[in-house]
Amino acid sequence: MKHKASSSEFDTFTRLVDRVLSVPHAEIVRREKEYQKQVAQNPKRRGPKRKVKPSADHEPNDKG
Repeated sequence: MKHKASSSEFDTFTRLVDRVLSVPHAEIVRREKEYQKQVAQNPKRRGPKRKVKPSADHEPNDKG
């Protein structure tokens, strides 16, 4: 059995969606990068570790 949502619930939901969608994509990307830097600092982090990119001054091994 479906219940009709009251107009106040709909308005509340609409305002929430409008607030979320009003944030520019660039701001979301910036916040995500900032959060990832903060997470990477945690030495007791669980789960897979992020891969570290090799520096430019490191020479690759010629085995093969």
